[in-house]
Amino acid sequence: MIPNVLTVAGSDSGGGAGIQADLKTMLALGVHGMSVVTAVTAQNSLGVQGAWELPVEAVRAQYRSVVDDIGVQAVKTGMLASAELVEAVAQLIAETDAPAVIDPVGVSKHGDALLAASALDSVRTKLLPVATVATPNLDEVAQITGVRVESEADMRRAAAAVLGYGPRWALIKGGHLPGDAVDLLTDGSEEHWLRAPRHDNRHTHGTGCTLASAIASQLAKGQSVPEAVAAAKEYVTGAVATGFALGGGIGPVDHGWRFRAGPER
Repeated sequence: MIPNVLTVAGSDSGGGAGIQADLKTMLALGVHGMSVVTAVTAQNSLGVQGAWELPVEAVRAQYRSVVDDIGVQAVKTGMLASAELVEAVAQLIAETDAPAVIDPVGVSKHGDALLAASALDSVRTKLLPVATVATPNLDEVAQITGVRVESEADMRRAAAAVLGYGPRWALIKGGHLPGDAVDLLTDGSEEHWLRAPRHDNRHTHGTGCTLASAIASQLAKGQSVPEAVAAAKEYVTGAVATGFALGGGIGPVDHGWRFRAGPER
């Protein structure tokens, strides 16, 4: 049977991030993607022109509709704009017997706020404790924990701060540091450093959503967390390398790069 993976996130009308990126990633990695839309954005390659949060009851109804009938082998979260949404989704995940990948989305690639400041405490106390893997980038680490990462040496301290809120694993994404794209995956006892060459390509919209969805897809297929993260990193590295221009700003990563690279990939 094809594993089922559920994304709980916002819609990106430009198709590069959010629900759209998640479902493309899931298709590319051989799982059945399903969605709970938490917000609708007016968004393109230049930025976010508007965002409208869905009511909590609409989010809860979508989630229960899918999980109670179809079932899930993994859940991934993205944009959860308010404390009310964060807390509702955290409760739903706690009641679901499946691994959860939490991408604590705070701002868009263009710097647009996607999480209310009032929701940060709910992320810390409600959402992170139900995470199998939390995947913050360096800006989100600073927003959540106050730890500012300026070098690889700071990444261990950042991971410890994130793990202090309760996720089983923390993946600290160091893509904003100079040099190779290096991430640190740890559960507090074992460490996995994942390195990839940095590609000279500005078209990287949707990288975080894509990585989290790829991890969830691999977990749904039965891989361990370190195996899933390593496979997801490989997939995202290829997607970033082949990211393409779209509109007048920052284009998306290429979710279908393996299809275009040939069957051997």
